[in-house]
Amino acid sequence: MEILSHYPLKNHNTFGISAFAKEFVQVHTEEELAEVLKENSGKKLFILGGGSNMLLTQDIDALVIHIDIKGKQVTWQDDDKAHVQAMAGENWHEFVLYCIDNGFGGLENLSLIPGNVGTTPIQNIGAYGTEIKDTFVSCRAMDIATQQIRTFTQKECEFGYRESIFKGALKDKYIITSVTFRLTKTNHKINTSYGDIAAELTKNGVTIPTIKDVSNAVTAIRQSKLPDPKELGNSGSFFKNPIITAEEFEKVYILHPQMPHYTVSDTEVKVPAGWLIEQSGFKGKRFGDAGIHARQALVLVNYGNATGKELLDLSKKIQETVYDNFGIRIEAEVNII
Repeated sequence: MEILSHYPLKNHNTFGISAFAKEFVQVHTEEELAEVLKENSGKKLFILGGGSNMLLTQDIDALVIHIDIKGKQVTWQDDDKAHVQAMAGENWHEFVLYCIDNGFGGLENLSLIPGNVGTTPIQNIGAYGTEIKDTFVSCRAMDIATQQIRTFTQKECEFGYRESIFKGALKDKYIITSVTFRLTKTNHKINTSYGDIAAELTKNGVTIPTIKDVSNAVTAIRQSKLPDPKELGNSGSFFKNPIITAEEFEKVYILHPQMPHYTVSDTEVKVPAGWLIEQSGFKGKRFGDAGIHARQALVLVNYGNATGKELLDLSKKIQETVYDNFGIRIEAEVNII
């Protein structure tokens, strides 16, 4: 394995930000990963997956380890269910399509989410009423300090809304090398109740949807709202949907009765960050090469040569304006580097 110096990362982050790694190495197996970690134990490390959930605001003064471990397999099955394992370097959407093509249901609502499999549990990715935790069985992860492999169960991952133990107590302690999902082979739980899925299916004349129909609908919806990172640099949804107390919501709702919202519990309400941003006047706006997408206010975009700092400054301006207008704080979903 060759360690490269001053390595360009423009093609390794979906925002297309020009930045450089002090050192860079790509690993293709758990054994290679263990070797790199052992031989570079004294160095500052940065673990890179698909580069889809980060904003680079500076060069990375560290050894960047790109996890490119590939492979997928069925590890267990009966007549109704299957455990399907994917290695961390597998493209997420391609893995979802693989599952659908093989008749395995449960991930179809997560179609076309950018990134690789290995990073999906870290922030418990979700879309259209489904989250990783709904089908997650376990993940293999390597202890950075000892190179020992540990298997984490769903409970041990401590999943929350865009959260997990890997963003909390064990941040920068482990590298996920594979993830196993429990998927259905029969009696698929078709979820069309969230967002525009039902309308898209109706438009296509689908009355009894299959998992493939749902995947196609989600893909079409995402393509209509979200820019392709290959054409316009972005990281998908830049902000989390804020969850506020029911008491806080009541106060805001009196002033803004048109505000969409979703009940999380008896004491919490989720408000769409995209609506807050759009109502604050940012949707479709452009500031140099940094901007907000015209069809989805949650998405910040790089029109070509925006720097990470310019996009970060724009995100802060959005956060401040939303707070001034609604008294609600919105947090970045992407990792700011």
